[in-house]
Amino acid sequence: MHYYIRDMRKERYKKKEESFFTKVINLVLTIIFAFLIGSQVCTAANNNLRIAQISDAHFSSFEENTSYKFLKKSGELLDDAIFQINTSGSYDFVMFTGDLINKPKESELEKFTTHAKNLIYPWYAIAGNHDICIDGGLTKQRFIEILAKNNSRMKNKNIYYAFTPKKGYRVICLDSIIDYKVTTNGEINKEEFEWLRNELEKHTKDTVIICTHVPIVEPFSSPNHKLLNEYDVRRLIKTTHKNPVIVLQGHYHATKIKQDNNMLVVACPSLVTYPNSFRIININSNKNKVKIDVFLKETNLKDIQTRSKIRLMGTELLYGEDSDRNASFELGREDN
Repeated sequence: MHYYIRDMRKERYKKKEESFFTKVINLVLTIIFAFLIGSQVCTAANNNLRIAQISDAHFSSFEENTSYKFLKKSGELLDDAIFQINTSGSYDFVMFTGDLINKPKESELEKFTTHAKNLIYPWYAIAGNHDICIDGGLTKQRFIEILAKNNSRMKNKNIYYAFTPKKGYRVICLDSIIDYKVTTNGEINKEEFEWLRNELEKHTKDTVIICTHVPIVEPFSSPNHKLLNEYDVRRLIKTTHKNPVIVLQGHYHATKIKQDNNMLVVACPSLVTYPNSFRIININSNKNKVKIDVFLKETNLKDIQTRSKIRLMGTELLYGEDSDRNASFELGREDN
């Protein structure tokens, strides 16, 4: 009888010991499994680039509304876009693709930066035709100096520049603005053209994002707004860079997406003109292909949007088709 009791005690102890070791092993396996899953998620996240594009904000601290631009509400619309970006998940950076301000005044650009600095994510900007004055006022040099003073990430000396937000990606920011005569056309001058060629040749294995104010590909025909050497720029991109290129552009206030082989062109509407919207671009680059999801984010200030629409004819052109607002694309990659 006593032996039986002792045997039962040993058996219970043995089971407890086995149970303890089983739990330890299960815990270790769980940690390893979680680490492996986490590594895969991390790898996916590292392949992903998320961008918010704001274009043609036309910020003004003193002007009245025009027939089609809600300038008096430009600050509120800009703050709304910034609020939406800050509260909608993580972004690698925010890009302003020109016409940050409506009048080329240093004081206006300074005021614009007080709004932009509320972004909790890195932000960059390129010049639009409304940002630069050819007879004094805000020159290209002063434009970049003021941005550099107010944004530690924009310490570049040139108004055109490039940066690497993440391994496998290269962002090329163009200066498409003519400042030697009054015009709303644009061009890429010879010096910048060769610089662009060099950037493309150095980063042939990367997914390239080109940011420009004046479009490389027009969303619709406008002889007075086009890039004068657009054909040469497109040919340079196509012949030099065989891997995917995503072009983010503004100027036309239009919602449009066009794919041309390995190049995807995303035109962004204006904040102060209907549809009072901005873009979110999600890029996932893998070995064989790059997937791009493009979204249109409309203002939360629906009263302004409604009134803005009433002021315009041809709003369908600015708002685009369903496929211009939200769409997904796949671009093939060459073996590296």
